Amino acid sequence: EEEEEEEEDDGSGVRVTPALLKATTGEFSLESILLLRLRGRGIAHLGCLADCSNLEWLDLSGNAIAGLAPLATLRALAVLNLAGNRVASVEPLRGCRSLRQLNLAGNRLRSLRQLRCLQGLRHLESLRLRDPLGNLGNPVCATPAYRAALAAMLPGLKAIDGQRVAGRGSELFRLCGELDAALDAEAAPAAPAEPPQPWVQAGFWEPRPPRRSAVLEEATRQLGQALRECRELGRRADDSIAQAQRALGRRHHGNFGF
Repeated sequence: EEEEEEEEDDGSGVRVTPALLKATTGEFSLESILLLRLRGRGIAHLGCLADCSNLEWLDLSGNAIAGLAPLATLRALAVLNLAGNRVASVEPLRGCRSLRQLNLAGNRLRSLRQLRCLQGLRHLESLRLRDPLGNLGNPVCATPAYRAALAAMLPGLKAIDGQRVAGRGSELFRLCGELDAALDAEAAPAAPAEPPQPWVQAGFWEPRPPRRSAVLEEATRQLGQALRECRELGRRADDSIAQAQRALGRRHHGNFGF
């Protein structure tokens, strides 16, 4: 906590301002912002972030944030990424009642006691303190069996550090782990596998000869007859038009005599 206070007293770093939020999101009103990505902006102070009262998704990873006080009033916040910051206390997050996913990998949390404030978050399902791919962790991750202790402290969690601990998929994950261990311990060579068998009958994929349909043949015959009738009607119409033009020409020619 002393380390956090020292970070807050430091005036360096970017501060979140209304101008920054409007330029990032294009929203005129801060209350209209639902999704906000501020990754890697050099932010050290959350400033007016509390004014985004309807915020649901927030990415603050890769900054220099230590104090989380402005987040305490974000009741609608469901997803929060604070990976790669300087957070040593998550006490303000007890006010984020809708929080479901929380990423704290790469911060300064030293004890599981610092996470007890999350026990009141009934919707919290996923908590990450360590990210091997990003080489991010917390000092508390050095504690033996910290995941088991965290699962006991927050029984509503379904995933810790990206691994399922409850709910759909957790049992499969455990069985896969046991299977891998059994395979590694097996020293005897595996029996030769049976040759693969086709799952469809021979010739299934061969092209079949087209079948003639009586309905299709009748439709084709009627279409041909209709086309012939249309051509005949067109020929008669051409003849009628030619006769009318000739008669009209003779009539006009007689009217011009004096």
